[in-house]
Amino acid sequence: MKNNIIRMRRLRAKKFLRLMLSETNFTLDDLIYPLFVTHGRGLRREINTMPGIYHISLDNLISEIDEIARLKIKSVILFGIPEKKSEQGIEAYDSGGIIQESIRVIKQAIPDIVIITDVCLCQYTTHAHCGLINNNLIDNDSTLDILGKIAVSQADAGADIIAPSAMMDMQVSSIRDSLDKEGFKDTPIMSYSAKYSSAFYGPFRVAVDSSPQFGDRDSYQINPRNIKEAMREIDQDIKEGSDIIMVKPAMSYLDIINLANQKFNHPLAAFNTSGEYAMVKSASQNGWIDEKRTVLEIITSIKRAGADMIISYHAKDIASWLNNDLD
Repeated sequence: MKNNIIRMRRLRAKKFLRLMLSETNFTLDDLIYPLFVTHGRGLRREINTMPGIYHISLDNLISEIDEIARLKIKSVILFGIPEKKSEQGIEAYDSGGIIQESIRVIKQAIPDIVIITDVCLCQYTTHAHCGLINNNLIDNDSTLDILGKIAVSQADAGADIIAPSAMMDMQVSSIRDSLDKEGFKDTPIMSYSAKYSSAFYGPFRVAVDSSPQFGDRDSYQINPRNIKEAMREIDQDIKEGSDIIMVKPAMSYLDIINLANQKFNHPLAAFNTSGEYAMVKSASQNGWIDEKRTVLEIITSIKRAGADMIISYHAKDIASWLNNDLD
């Protein structure tokens, strides 16, 4: 054996070398924490499908945001549970709706927190589809008007970034037009560009009571078998004016994240979904896996695939771990 043989283990032998030579790193600035806000008082009710995640009423929202800020998480994305659902999802664009009120509460308490707001109808409608219904079919074009109204009402309340997730054709251009006409030209759009028709949304649908009352979402969300379709969706969103593109889910779609990162010179988000979160939490609570190592490995893999920012229900846990490591 030659004395000068390459030994890869030399650069793994010491922790300082492993850290120094890490090719992929993420920081707390990369993380976005989802919040479920609801009407009522004194509510901080754990969601049974998502251990450690809560429905939070407005009066408890400030303490939650205080904790998030202390953990040095800079961004949140809001999901609302309306007081009353309707066929048209009226509360979604009501100036006194749960999301609009939540934005005002947060901005008054901690103005520097970046607020991203989901633009969709599924939480607000009695049928729980992401668009309006006409003869038991999703009416894409009539939905666009409503999505524009939702976006404007959220921006008017103080949202920093608008995130349309309904997967309606032309939703980005319609929302961009609506925002611009109402004076919100500088409000960015983070579009759920490649949102797959996935089984990983189950716990979220329980959390916001948004399982479709008939049919499914296969006609407007992307077929999990398809790559080219996702690239076309992303390309279209960029052409329509999306400032940030997104892939959802993350773990089973790392190839899509990676390809989107290579193909498009555009800020890229990934959504580490409720189902991905619930699997890890359940396994860790049963002692089957090491939660911290597993979560950090997952988030690193999403970052390594090419995501610039990651929406994750693990964000508070990650922040706590990282902050403790720095102490």
